[in-house]
Amino acid sequence: MFQDERKEPPGVDVQAAPQPPAEQTGSSSVSEPGLESESEPKLPPLTPQEFRIYNRLAEQMDYFHEHFRQMYSTLHTACATNRRPAGMTLKQFIDEGLRLTRYLEMHHSIEETHLYPILARKMPEFRASSPPGGRGKGKESRQEDCELIRQHKLIHDGMDQMAGYLRRCKNRECELELSVLKEKIDPWGDVLLKHLDQEVRDLGAENMRKHWTLQEMRAIPI
Repeated sequence: MFQDERKEPPGVDVQAAPQPPAEQTGSSSVSEPGLESESEPKLPPLTPQEFRIYNRLAEQMDYFHEHFRQMYSTLHTACATNRRPAGMTLKQFIDEGLRLTRYLEMHHSIEETHLYPILARKMPEFRASSPPGGRGKGKESRQEDCELIRQHKLIHDGMDQMAGYLRRCKNRECELELSVLKEKIDPWGDVLLKHLDQEVRDLGAENMRKHWTLQEMRAIPI
């Protein structure tokens, strides 16, 4: 799915996959698998091959997230030091900020349209209050959006403000002031960084194995 975000990925019928029997619940931590809850039995260790299959989504997602972190860091560092990166023209700097907003918009749209609905069938941490494209239509759902989707909304609300300012600067309607740009970045920057890390943790092997079989993991398109 995320190999080329400019193209719409093919669908997959995960519902057609056989439903696994109820599985034991294991560790909720990806980074510290040894800290199991006392009330949850410890799952057997994964083989290296099983770990690669279960951790595939996290690894591929983090590949894209690292690009977003680097682009955000370029903007944030410039604002914090009140100095553009060496060798980067004003036009290149503005374009970098606008590129980040476009890439995040595309990335999140693909997630909410294609990936999250599949994961939400078994994982509430990816569940939306309504189907993709159905927000605000018909009877209001009693179910609240998951935290990841709420983070998307906060990121895009702030990102739109930044993009609008950068477009005005690009069109020479005003001059770029890094102090002003910082005011446009600060409200959503920490949410973005938290989101990038949290999503990868939720897709990690120790969490995914609690919900999906190996066969089902192979069928998820990413």
